[in-house]
Amino acid sequence: QVQLVESGGGLVKAGGSLRLSCAASGRTFSNYAVAWFRQVPGEEREFVAAVSWSGGNTRYADSVKGRFTISRDNAKNTVYLQLNSLKPEDTAVYYCAAGIVGTLLSRNRNDYDYWGQGTQVTVSS
Repeated sequence: QVQLVESGGGLVKAGGSLRLSCAASGRTFSNYAVAWFRQVPGEEREFVAAVSWSGGNTRYADSVKGRFTISRDNAKNTVYLQLNSLKPEDTAVYYCAAGIVGTLLSRNRNDYDYWGQGTQVTVSS
């Protein structure tokens, strides 16, 4: 089992920044790729970004490419998502997820086995 806890969400104005953290405990965290997804009420949970177990490979949704940066510190069992140039359409609950996925870093939520409870990000216009 891997337990994941997100933090760092909040209310920010458009153009602002936030840094989300995903702290892990349990089984060897460094074995797992980690992804961030987000969800707006009434909509599907969508892929945002993913990072490989080593941190050497990343993947982003087109909607956040160039604005968001995913990274990890395996010594701290933590994955980060830096959110810059935020837009109102980035408002959502952000979830981190861990799984054993291939080097292409799946965008499919069903490929990730462990999930956190989510953290709310609200961007005002």
